[in-house]
Amino acid sequence: MSGTSRRKAWVVLGTSFIINLIIGILYIWSIISKALINDLGWTSKQASLPYTFVTVTFVVAMAVFGKLQDTRGPRLTATIASIMMGGGIILSGLFVSPVALVITFGIIAGAGIGTANVSTVPPAVKWFPPEKKGMVTGLSVAGIGVSAIVYSPICNALLESYGIAKTFIILGVGALVIMISLSQILRNPPAGYVPAGGGKKEKPVQKAAGAPAKDIGVRDVVKTSSFYRLWLMFCFSASAGLMIIAHAAKIADVQISWQGGFYLVILLAVFNAAGRILGGTVSDKIGRINLMRIIFGLQAVNMLLFAFYGNIALLAAGIAVAGLCYGAGFSVFPAMAIDLYGLKNFGANYGLVMTGWGFGGVIGPMTAAAIFDATGTYTMAYIIAGLLLLVTFLITFTFRREKAAKSG
Repeated sequence: MSGTSRRKAWVVLGTSFIINLIIGILYIWSIISKALINDLGWTSKQASLPYTFVTVTFVVAMAVFGKLQDTRGPRLTATIASIMMGGGIILSGLFVSPVALVITFGIIAGAGIGTANVSTVPPAVKWFPPEKKGMVTGLSVAGIGVSAIVYSPICNALLESYGIAKTFIILGVGALVIMISLSQILRNPPAGYVPAGGGKKEKPVQKAAGAPAKDIGVRDVVKTSSFYRLWLMFCFSASAGLMIIAHAAKIADVQISWQGGFYLVILLAVFNAAGRILGGTVSDKIGRINLMRIIFGLQAVNMLLFAFYGNIALLAAGIAVAGLCYGAGFSVFPAMAIDLYGLKNFGANYGLVMTGWGFGGVIGPMTAAAIFDATGTYTMAYIIAGLLLLVTFLITFTFRREKAAKSG
């Protein structure tokens, strides 16, 4: 890359990072949920429902606006996202009720979050050489991981000073103004642009099994068995991380009688961000599937042991592992989607793959909420999450057999 192209590439990547940081408000939902339960008397299910709707509308918006991003560019879709997210959060502060928050935060803001997400990674990846796609996707989505570090102290201070309604309004106005400004910077490289490869060739191990020689679109993607395996892996693996993210503050309160759960939210955010950065880079070196086996296996053991974390140190360690594995997965899945289906239609294809994450957002948080409301503990939720991760771990070996068959 020339000096000018290199600067533009990093500007787009930096902008992508900051926009993802802003849309990461979802990752402090455990703090908001706790306030809704303690201050307004909502049930755990009522407080979890807006979060659950976000995970669904998020991926629907990705699938819908991913194609528009591919054809019209990221600036338009990111601007639309800014209006939906900022406006939805502002409306959440104006109409605070279980039903209203499902509509304003869960649907309107959730659609904005998903549209922003699909508007950031594709342009960033297109500016960099192919052998760096894991690193680039990791750095871009790391913004979402870092977000809780920024949002947690701000949200706690606003809740203590102004209450839940004004907190939503202040956060919504800030997101709207900043995101609209940043959206104007996002752009794809010019037609015919070919980033320099940096003198390295991708190693075969870095490719997902069966990677095609050319780009394919959504209609062909859904005809491949790899899509359904990838979808299940994303769904089951994400459910554990999303469960912990949604309930971290409440878990600390219930499991170890500690009111400082928001510190665990910050800790989770640190390791979530670290996992996204390290996961993308490491997967470029050792391969996507190899990294997935490591993180799925580690997370499965962590979930099956989570009920035994009976003090601050052990619970913090469990939260850290959960955040690290979840973050690493979130960086490796988009890179693997590019390996399998190409870059040209990445926005639409990854939006489709992300529906697996959306279903995981229903399975994890809502299962945990229902189990807690029924039993007063999260023990059975941990076990279910651990078993789903074991299934996910086993699915990775189907890619290995496919690769062996092709080479034979």
